[in-house]
Amino acid sequence: PGLSLSLSLCLQIPAEESEDEPAAGEERADTRLSEQGTAGGSQEGSQDRSKEGAGTQETDGDGQREGQEAGQPDHTLATSNKPRKKKKKRKTKKNSAGETVEDNDLEDIDSLLERIEDPRLAPQSQGGITTDSRPLLYVEHRNLNPENELKRYFGARAVLGDQRPRQRQRQYVRSMWLTAPKNTWPRYSKTGITMQLLDTRRGVQHFTFEHHREYQQVQFKFLDAVESMDPNNIVLLLQMNPYHVDSLLQLSDVCRMQEDQEMARDLIERALYSLECAFHPVFSLTSGTCRLDYRRPENRAFFLALFKHLMFLEKRGCPRTALEFCKLILSLDPEDDPLCVLLLIDFLSLRAREYSFLTRLFQEWESHRNLSQLPNFAFSVPLAYFFLSQQEERPELERSQARERAARLIQLALIMFPSVLMPLLDHCSVQPDARVASHPFFGLNAQISQSPALNQLTSLYVGRTHALWKDPAVMAWLEPQVHEVLRMVEAQDALVQEAEHKRKIRYQSAPRNIYRHIILSEMKEATAALPLEVTSQPVMGFDPLPPLDSIVSYTRPERMSHPSNESTLSLFFRSLLPNFNLQGDIRHDGDDEAGAAQDLNQGVNRLMAAMRDMLANIQFQEPPRDDNPEGDGDWD
Repeated sequence: PGLSLSLSLCLQIPAEESEDEPAAGEERADTRLSEQGTAGGSQEGSQDRSKEGAGTQETDGDGQREGQEAGQPDHTLATSNKPRKKKKKRKTKKNSAGETVEDNDLEDIDSLLERIEDPRLAPQSQGGITTDSRPLLYVEHRNLNPENELKRYFGARAVLGDQRPRQRQRQYVRSMWLTAPKNTWPRYSKTGITMQLLDTRRGVQHFTFEHHREYQQVQFKFLDAVESMDPNNIVLLLQMNPYHVDSLLQLSDVCRMQEDQEMARDLIERALYSLECAFHPVFSLTSGTCRLDYRRPENRAFFLALFKHLMFLEKRGCPRTALEFCKLILSLDPEDDPLCVLLLIDFLSLRAREYSFLTRLFQEWESHRNLSQLPNFAFSVPLAYFFLSQQEERPELERSQARERAARLIQLALIMFPSVLMPLLDHCSVQPDARVASHPFFGLNAQISQSPALNQLTSLYVGRTHALWKDPAVMAWLEPQVHEVLRMVEAQDALVQEAEHKRKIRYQSAPRNIYRHIILSEMKEATAALPLEVTSQPVMGFDPLPPLDSIVSYTRPERMSHPSNESTLSLFFRSLLPNFNLQGDIRHDGDDEAGAAQDLNQGVNRLMAAMRDMLANIQFQEPPRDDNPEGDGDWD
């Protein structure tokens, strides 16, 4: 079927690094996430950057540096062809915390960032025709850090600020790739999660997370807290186990519903930190050859934490970083794509202006994944080619080729999915002309006649990407293509008939991963189109729509079920006293009538004791005594 997303993909580690990429040491020094807000972390980073940016090695202390004469010769190694300059006495200034900050350190950081962001040092990724020798789902560590993207937008000074605490106050915290640990987080200790290497097949390594016995006990308590429907129970559990991943995911959803976006994002980052601390030594985020099976419940938290994190990054205005996390999720299981990030990766590529990646993904995967049968790829790929044709710095031949491909693909998209046009124009507040508005091919019948599964896909795409189509240049390019499609429809072109036949056969029902993606995306246009069998069942944020073929490694112990033949009085006292049990322990032999009578007497005695306890604990509060009966006429 057209919606089948389970096809194979094998990625290999490149034998040699591209010459255009920065050196490994430079990337590690500049892009690895380090402690934010902890004392001294930024100072250490600034010293490292100063060493690399200036190409010198300094061993003198602050007092020795300030005591150097201006005419002292420079014995350091030069890394550029610029003539040597005499050392000047470094100026120092006070920051907001009253601590000393050197101007040269700040200048070295800015100069080093300019070197990193120099387009000549990185492979050109915004072209539609150029090729890239790296694997398609290659993940760069520096693009996993949202600070690097924010620095490109706002500058290093605006992001880093002027506060650089002293190194002597530095508290050791492990630096990570996925997130930066904060000094406001509880102290990390081993949680009982580990990662194991299962096997290696055809150069692809298969890993899985494992829960030790102590973590399993915490997991059982978490499930009890979820069933209580009281978020305070999850908060209490996190106070005792601050890095329990499922509790962090569930509480993050609660905070997001309460409009506390900052706390919700912080909890997701803490969950990622906890999982990354459990990585296997050979598990790689960048190679694209490490796999995790979503059917195992222990692995699902990592998928969900990555997805929720990239959604926060996209809302924060970091689409390039979000795209890198999306590629990471897809590389963990490209065959099954359990969260169906293929429905999202085109939008992030357009937002990040990574048009070459989107067109390359379409060219390499179309033959075996049928990406053109997904509405999001059918419309986003021609839009990417159109944006490429508008880039004046590109050769005229490439621009004309991109323009032709954009026109051909958008016509095929409109023929295959005519129900997208009118809702898209409506979201863009664009009124179509009389010919388009009155034509039945794009009219209301096109939306009514489509299957529910196709309606979910089109609604998801329109609700998510309509803002990208509001550009007047895009609308001016789209208009003649729509009229050309109408001409083909009136001429009864064979492509129109073939597309109508495909729509009737395909899209009968959506796979479970598409439902899971719609639930996680919380796009109201698509959520409203979900079928009843999905909306009628409870959906938990820590495990939405678990796979039907789950691989369970441990099970939750059965809880003692209460007898179903309890009396109304017993149910009433159970509502007041949850631990109250009128019938006591259930006898399994049941052949001794004397024992049954004894159980009844014990139940009555237990009921009387419960009533006495309840009456003894009732306290009546006396009304406040009015010492001033006349009153002073004021309201408290």
